Amino acid sequence: MSNIKSALIAVPAAALIGWVGYSFYHAYQPQPERFQGQIEAQQYTVSSKVAGRIDQVLVKKGEAIEKGDLIFTLFSPEIDAKLEQAKAGQEAAGAMAEQAESGARSQEINAARDQWQKARAAAQLANKTFQRVDALYREGVTAEQKRDEAFTQWQASKYTENAARQMYEMAKEGARSETKRAAQEQVRMAAGAVAEVEAYAKDTRIRSWYRGEVSQILLQPGELSPQGFPVVTVIDMNDAWAVFNIREDKLRQFQKGTQFDASIPALGENAYRFEVTHVAPMGDFATWRATNSQQGYDMRTFEIEARPVEPIRDLRAGMSVLVTETATQG
Repeated sequence: MSNIKSALIAVPAAALIGWVGYSFYHAYQPQPERFQGQIEAQQYTVSSKVAGRIDQVLVKKGEAIEKGDLIFTLFSPEIDAKLEQAKAGQEAAGAMAEQAESGARSQEINAARDQWQKARAAAQLANKTFQRVDALYREGVTAEQKRDEAFTQWQASKYTENAARQMYEMAKEGARSETKRAAQEQVRMAAGAVAEVEAYAKDTRIRSWYRGEVSQILLQPGELSPQGFPVVTVIDMNDAWAVFNIREDKLRQFQKGTQFDASIPALGENAYRFEVTHVAPMGDFATWRATNSQQGYDMRTFEIEARPVEPIRDLRAGMSVLVTETATQG
């Protein structure tokens, strides 16, 4: 009877000792390490090339937009004034080019011809006067001084006639080819100025270059928008990835191209497949320091990026992503 009692006591004691030993064994086994990252997504800013006052903001936070959608408009009377100036300059340049191509007006040509005829008549009269004075001088009636004066007047009138004739010829020929080409280039330059201001005017109606979701509106109607200042930010959750900072002694588990399963607590208990697409070429800050310099060393971290293998519904930027060390072996 005593043997039976001893056996009944020994069996539970042995079981208890075995359970305690098993518990201690598991307690001192190395536990799988958990890595935590977060979701990031491509973000764009929508701004204007020109400064102005915000007229309208046509989107709201959380609104889905497509490429080409009108985002906001600017009110800028300065651009309208510059456009009028540029158009006036273009009209003036065009008029100058037309004048160069058309040449002088008929009235100007007739006036130049009349001036030539007048100078020609004066030269003929001066020639006759000189001939008379010269004849009198030869007869000894007049002094040599009078003859020289008549000769000088005749020569001067000849030069005047020649200059008038050249002016008449220039009026008939019109502008030189170089002048015409310069006038045409002025027209091109003025057209370029108009196109530039029109491009600025067009940029007062800002459209999105991207598709995504409006995440922030930084300026409201009535506020001044500096040139290039972001007014609206757009986030594209279709271009999202997870970012982890991995200690260098664990980096071999996250080589580029490696796939692993991760959980996203905000989306439930499901596991999602990710693939490492980028490993930072340079380590970052130290995250663990050895207490004994002879047995350890300072660990540095490397940033890695991993993208979902398949689209994840309801994914949002900033969500936590959890990965266990065993999951990285898949």
